[in-house]
Amino acid sequence: MTRAYTLKGKKRKNKDAATKHDHEQEEEEEQQQQQIEPTPKKPNLHNDEPSAPTEESELPGIPIAPLNEKNSEKQGVIFILEKASLEVAKVGKTYQLLNSDEHSNFLRKHSKNPGDYRPDICHQALLSILDSPVNKAGRLKMVYIRTEKGVLIEVKPYVRIPRTFKRFAGVMLELLQKLSITAAGKREKLLRTIKNPVTQYLPVNSRKTGLSYSSEKLVDMNNYLSTIPSNQDLVFVVGAMAHGKVETDYTEDYIAVSGYPLSAAYCITRITNAIEGKWNIL
Repeated sequence: MTRAYTLKGKKRKNKDAATKHDHEQEEEEEQQQQQIEPTPKKPNLHNDEPSAPTEESELPGIPIAPLNEKNSEKQGVIFILEKASLEVAKVGKTYQLLNSDEHSNFLRKHSKNPGDYRPDICHQALLSILDSPVNKAGRLKMVYIRTEKGVLIEVKPYVRIPRTFKRFAGVMLELLQKLSITAAGKREKLLRTIKNPVTQYLPVNSRKTGLSYSSEKLVDMNNYLSTIPSNQDLVFVVGAMAHGKVETDYTEDYIAVSGYPLSAAYCITRITNAIEGKWNIL
């Protein structure tokens, strides 16, 4: 009995080994067939030309706003935002654009006044300029920003500045680190740092006017613009800081547009509204 049982067990083992060998042989043959037979190609329904780049493959950057280019040769306006609080520092392990809301403890630790760090003022002023009908009509020539540290930034009129401050801070951080920001899908630089002084970029035949609440010359903007010849470009210098007065050596005139202290964004709104009336921009 014991010998018969052992013979049966050996037969079963031999049978299982043979079956396993057959399976392995079949798998090897299938693999060889797959290697020999080429994989079928998908039919090209759109010719052999390279496909257009998708949104994901576009170059990084920020979008461009459509403007009216017919008026680019007419009398225009340039805005200069002076003493803008755009300063980058390493907070913890990362570099950040300093602002009074998020970095008050960090600023106090380094003996700095948090109230002086207001990049949101520059953000609001830029939105006021770029959102104006003057810009939409193609009459805004350029915007320049000079930071408290003296860095000069050129902003193209057709750039789309982020609406939220957090995204704006990210763009400014990248700009101050990489020195330029390109358009999405293009190589054109929409924002870039340039060499001082700003006067080398201003039109020769232009009226350069500074704005300050402390100025003794209080004017009505509509009356003031009526005194400027129609062949002169306009240059307005506005402070983008929380406190203090803008003092430059290139302005020909200093005016106040209200008997009350106004934000930089509202000062710009008063200017653009008056310009729209003078140039019949609706």
